[in-house]
Amino acid sequence: MTSPGWLDGVFVALMMLVAVCCAGRIAIGRLRGRATELDADGLHVVMGVAMAGMFEPRLNPLPGFVWRAVFAAGAAWFAWRAVRPRGRAVASRCAHPVPHAVECGAMVYMLLPVGRAPGVAMPGMSRPGATMARNPLFALILALFMLGYIVWTTDRLASLSRAGATTRRGTDQSRQPAAAASQAIQRPPVAAVADAKDGSAGGPSLAPRLAAGYKIAMSIAMGYMLVTML
Repeated sequence: MTSPGWLDGVFVALMMLVAVCCAGRIAIGRLRGRATELDADGLHVVMGVAMAGMFEPRLNPLPGFVWRAVFAAGAAWFAWRAVRPRGRAVASRCAHPVPHAVECGAMVYMLLPVGRAPGVAMPGMSRPGATMARNPLFALILALFMLGYIVWTTDRLASLSRAGATTRRGTDQSRQPAAAASQAIQRPPVAAVADAKDGSAGGPSLAPRLAAGYKIAMSIAMGYMLVTML
């Protein structure tokens, strides 16, 4: 499948923006003592740079075998986190490691050498002299997973918005007579539940909507890459 050059440029800018946002989230979280998904944010800093280099080779700072080793290690880390017994939530680690393990595996797959033509930005892209992906069915399965992850993350983003609205209503009710305030306090702390689902135990998560947004953007770009390999 042919990839329009202008669209590649859009994805390059988007991936660099994701990398900068994730790096900023880590830094600001450390300065303010706010919870962040340190492992997931760190992964997406690296992934944003790597994917920008896949779209535009001049931006690629590392050879392919180094990137493959990095993402293989990332896949092992998140897979281990997914299968290990669940204990006390840790604020600096993501609560849902499986999608990130799959993302790392998809990066390893996309970075496999499938063509030796000069100037080919991305394995499997239909550029002059490029070869097709070795297993289009696997690329399709990964692309469908990314689509499902986009839908799931979008739903969680909507849940965060609803939780925020509920929290604001609870704050307003606390200013009403004591009976109404007592009834409001007895309601389940929706915002706290949403934070716990995000693995941000020990304090409110820093910019959870931003985190959901960059995950959606990363999944869109990765799904697009995989579709071009069909």
